[in-house]
Amino acid sequence: MAILLKRASEAASARDGARVLVERRRPRGMTEESLKLQAWLPALGASDELRRWFNERPLQWPIFRRNYLAELSTGDADDSLSQLHALAASRRNVTLLTSARNMEHSHAAILRDLIEGVRKPPSTSGPTRAASSGRVRAGRGR
Repeated sequence: MAILLKRASEAASARDGARVLVERRRPRGMTEESLKLQAWLPALGASDELRRWFNERPLQWPIFRRNYLAELSTGDADDSLSQLHALAASRRNVTLLTSARNMEHSHAAILRDLIEGVRKPPSTSGPTRAASSGRVRAGRGR
């Protein structure tokens, strides 16, 4: 299983596999058909408030990451994470689509790391809680 990251505005390719939009809003000027989506999971997008905050402070990546992981602890996000994990387990490739300009410093990169690194994290403890608190799990080599 490979989790790929791609800007929503980039053309679909055969390598993409299942294309999943992880934004709260559909990108301007794009339809679901033009995006060629397998799924749209808006609850996995960073909140507008957090996104705006990070756009003004791009050097605050660790704080953005911690706050985004805290947002993933909500019920809606937990259900969407379950759907994303199930999709990733059933497909060779899954491409997370986002509007972010910097792929490696985006909420999509955090989602990729969660999916590749661990099974679905519980909402009250485990990897999401450890990552949001800055703790490193034993045996992970980080």
